Amino acid sequence: MAWFRRRKEPGGAPGHRSANRADLDHLEEFVRSRRGVEAFIEPRTTVTETTVLLIAHDGEWTRRRVDSPEGARRFAHRLAIPIYDVALVGYPQRMRDYNERRKKAAGGPL
Repeated sequence: MAWFRRRKEPGGAPGHRSANRADLDHLEEFVRSRRGVEAFIEPRTTVTETTVLLIAHDGEWTRRRVDSPEGARRFAHRLAIPIYDVALVGYPQRMRDYNERRKKAAGGPL
């Protein structure tokens, strides 16, 4: 019986979704509509493929899947934004500050 078997998706591990054009369009729009954007490569995990995290000057951020770390670098170079490896440099404080401001605005725990 194969009730609980996951179907293998083409080009990736079971349950993983590859990057698509909508992901790249979203990332490009984020860069175009905000200032001071930097990119951070997040490595592949058992749950997700490689992702790129974009963080604006005020800490606002977005994350989407990319095909590979090299694809993330090509994306950043094409849009002329700095790119870092999050495993080496970590997440910037402005992102954590932004998340805290959003929690407080939503009435979340302090």
